[in-house]
Amino acid sequence: MPAESGVPEPPSAGQRLDAAQLAEAFALFSRASEELSTAYNALQGQVSQLTERLDVLLGALPAGVVMLDRTGRIVQFNRAAESLLGGGLAGEQWDAVARRFGDTGTPGELTVETDVGARRVSLSDTALESGEGRIVLLHDVTDTHHMRLQAERSERLAAMGEMVAGLAHQLRTPLAAALLYTGNLRQSELGAADRAKVAERAIERLRHLERLIRDMLLFARGDSLGRERFGICELVGEIVHTLEPLARARQLSFVSRCDCDDLTLLGDRKALGGALTNLVENALQATGAAGEVSLSVVRDGEFVNLRVADSGRGIEPARQGRVFEPFFTTRAEGTGLGLAIARGVARGHGGDIAFESTPGKGSLFTLTLPLPPAEDGAKPASKEVS
Repeated sequence: MPAESGVPEPPSAGQRLDAAQLAEAFALFSRASEELSTAYNALQGQVSQLTERLDVLLGALPAGVVMLDRTGRIVQFNRAAESLLGGGLAGEQWDAVARRFGDTGTPGELTVETDVGARRVSLSDTALESGEGRIVLLHDVTDTHHMRLQAERSERLAAMGEMVAGLAHQLRTPLAAALLYTGNLRQSELGAADRAKVAERAIERLRHLERLIRDMLLFARGDSLGRERFGICELVGEIVHTLEPLARARQLSFVSRCDCDDLTLLGDRKALGGALTNLVENALQATGAAGEVSLSVVRDGEFVNLRVADSGRGIEPARQGRVFEPFFTTRAEGTGLGLAIARGVARGHGGDIAFESTPGKGSLFTLTLPLPPAEDGAKPASKEVS
């Protein structure tokens, strides 16, 4: 038994080993702390470098960048955004800033007043994956828009140059016929019935000449003169009402369907109606008795497709590349400008016309147009057009 002398006993071997292990553990902990501190300082340096590079990158970007928090408040922006939207952006609500934009009639593009005048911008809004905010990108497309307009103008002028080559023949033929018929009216031996017949033929040639000149002016103008909002199904209904008698007279089946309900378009109603009428009239002319022509309208995302299909003779592959070429026609009474005008109107509204055709089975022409921003959020539904 240990002596009860009050003198502490020396530590045992096991106790000395535990103390050595504890000292070693403290030493390891101290080294790990130093390594973690060094790594943390290095990470802080890298973060500072990345932050500096990000600031330089944002400043150098030609596009405007606006960062919003989850409440829609502006927390960061670059110089390009400030030049487009003005100063004092920090802390502003984006909804209030967005009221400075004006509508252009082109989906995705807006106008904004700056110190150097009105600018045209393309805007995109993307939510962060974390859900903590959004990033708004503003691209100044003013110069691009002007270049696009200039390219379209140059394309029309080039097409007009090609038109001039065939213009003399196109005008000379009906004019020569009209002069011939009117010259015959001077013959005194003509009876009243023959005189009336010759006069009618002369008038018919002059009307063809007038229609040719009218179509040439429409094609040369190219742009849309008006901007109004109108119902898609309403426009289709008017065209169907106008052309149904022609289909009945040719003993054709003419069916129509509009799946756009209350959706609207923004543009030149008269020009778009004329373009769609040209497509339907061409289909009626290309389809023989007992054939079928259909006009259907469906929504495709942010676009609307107006489809004109027929069961007519179709277009030969060798001629399909010239369908939209000015003055190209397979009809004796055609001017060859209807489809060229229709495509020009479609492109003037930000859309286009495509077609598919199989000889002996018919053709399908699709007029695609972009939908303007919705005013009332109406949902598409099926609607028969009568």
